[in-house]
Amino acid sequence: MYPEYLVAPMRQELVDAGFQELKTVEEVDAAIPAEGTVFVVVNSVCGCAAANARPAAKAAVKNEKHPTKLVTVFAGMEKEAVDKAREYMLPFPPSSPAMALFKDGKLVHMIERHMIEGRPAQMIADNLVAAFEEYC
Repeated sequence: MYPEYLVAPMRQELVDAGFQELKTVEEVDAAIPAEGTVFVVVNSVCGCAAANARPAAKAAVKNEKHPTKLVTVFAGMEKEAVDKAREYMLPFPPSSPAMALFKDGKLVHMIERHMIEGRPAQMIADNLVAAFEEYC
């Protein structure tokens, strides 16, 4: 685990954009399989989370059509909650950062780390917006 003081600003960046932090298995189980659309960001301390993933997620959720619920888990912190969120993302392997869109509890769109690294935040946001337009 990372020191909380280190990850606090990274957590806050998504909370300020309207995301709810999920820190327990129970919170994950209550949020992800819910009716409607749920956008999950697996947050991370890595550089591609700072430069690409978080900015893309924040930009995408400003779209007129966006998920009903915005949630986040933090890799390297609340291990059980992150592991539970990743169970919902199967068959995709564990990845951080990562982003997943669920509709009525079913995974409908996934962005893995290899799709985030080296890509501009706007390109990732455009990908998310296209998914939001289709499923939300």
